[in-house]
Amino acid sequence: MTVVSHQKTVEKVAHTGSGGFLLILGLAGFVVAAWLFFQGIMTGESGGESLMVLTYIIGAIVVLIVSVLLVSGLYSLQQNESAAISLFGNYKGTDKRPGLRWVIPWYSRKKISLRVRNVTSQTLKVNDKKGNPIEIAAVIVWRVVDTAQAFFDVDNYETFVNIQIETSLREITSHFAYDHGEESEPTLRADGVKVGEMLQARLQERVAIAGLAVDEARLSHLAYAPEIASSMLRRQQAEAVLEARAKIVHGAVSMVESALQQLSERDIVVLDDERKAAMVSNLLVVLCADREAQPIVNAGSLY
Repeated sequence: MTVVSHQKTVEKVAHTGSGGFLLILGLAGFVVAAWLFFQGIMTGESGGESLMVLTYIIGAIVVLIVSVLLVSGLYSLQQNESAAISLFGNYKGTDKRPGLRWVIPWYSRKKISLRVRNVTSQTLKVNDKKGNPIEIAAVIVWRVVDTAQAFFDVDNYETFVNIQIETSLREITSHFAYDHGEESEPTLRADGVKVGEMLQARLQERVAIAGLAVDEARLSHLAYAPEIASSMLRRQQAEAVLEARAKIVHGAVSMVESALQQLSERDIVVLDDERKAAMVSNLLVVLCADREAQPIVNAGSLY
């Protein structure tokens, strides 16, 4: 079996020139061509020699053709913009110098922006590590760093990066649970920054072949799928209630322990085990109840 390796296109500087002087020269050529043509007509109408008339006409045509070639080779570049120069499909280099530029007219120029771009991915429905269906989307900040690879190593670099964003997002999501990961395992909801960094690194590996750089990747949308959202909400509410109850009981036990200890140390009242049990029970009911306790006044003895 023969494995065909991808041949990377290497970016190089194109040999181009400043277009300001050539623009003036081309415009002057149009004026000269018009003047020669006018002189030829005037010479013919005044009965001049036909050779002289032909010379004026041919000169006007030659100057006009040269002027057209000069003007057609002009192109302009803005800041953070480049042009890939090629001749009949053969890459000749990249021009990144802003301003009015000039290159041989039969060289093709394909402009490409080097500015930073933001892409918000589509909201994807995927399964997390536990198999729960979730909805997720991300914001990706990227830019072109190698115009040769962007133009010649992939068919369409913008379509390419959009597909890779979706692929990388699906892959990263399958490695994390939405929440409540095992032990200290990171989750999508609690560790969004870490997930974004992993997404950025994985996406950078995929788009490097197209000469692109990923500057930032962040999750922009994260939610359970509609079919399980209500069930997961009830589970989260139950877990929150249990967590709150655990804290209340822990605090109540500490308060009861402190109360018994202070009563004993100050000799306020001497309690046997039965009275201590009754007091602990009453205090826990008061401290852990959902509603205010209703006191009952006991006018007699405990026994």
